[in-house]
Amino acid sequence: MAIVGASGALGSLLARRLVDEGARLLLVGRDEQRLRALGIDAPTVVADLGDATAGDRVAAAATEHLGGLDGVVNAAGIAAFGSLVDTPDEVIEEVFTTNVIGPAFLLRRLLPLLQESKGFVVNLSAILAERPMAGMGVYAASKAAMTCLDRALASELRRASVSVLDVRPPHTETGLADRPIHGTAPRLPQGLEPQVVADRIVRAIAAGDTELASDAFTSGD
Repeated sequence: MAIVGASGALGSLLARRLVDEGARLLLVGRDEQRLRALGIDAPTVVADLGDATAGDRVAAAATEHLGGLDGVVNAAGIAAFGSLVDTPDEVIEEVFTTNVIGPAFLLRRLLPLLQESKGFVVNLSAILAERPMAGMGVYAASKAAMTCLDRALASELRRASVSVLDVRPPHTETGLADRPIHGTAPRLPQGLEPQVVADRIVRAIAAGDTELASDAFTSGD
């Protein structure tokens, strides 16, 4: 199983939880030092999702070290804040490249392995895909685009027995809102603890779920 964004706050928790469940992992991220600092005995791939060929390296590493790939969890992402008129072109481009285009590049190259294993895809969208907010339009649009991609992929891959899980958690205290690439986060309510979100996602993977809407994290299901 490949964990993309494995050195991030949520990605690292997911990686550790999945290892505890017995998964064999391939850790993917932009910073090799941070990947190794996780202390997880797993091969790593240093890759930037903006590079269309990153998926080729991930596929090759999965084949070499894992003998294939039965799942990919994409927990990579960046945030930007501010009104559309005040958001520079290059910021809009970077948000969509990291949050949507890069994952699409990656999945195009990993899908043959997932189809072979009848595996699964997990993409982290956000509650903003359901309820966009002023001052977060670009970020929200990127998350809505990911949710649309997930729903289309689920239909495209159904006959191949590859499942797609679209995850839309509420605001989570990962620190992402404190380190945007642009702007300042609006006032947000207290978020969920990352461990709670990671545990719920792992349960959904084990259950073969195809959707985790925002209310699934607070309903007690």
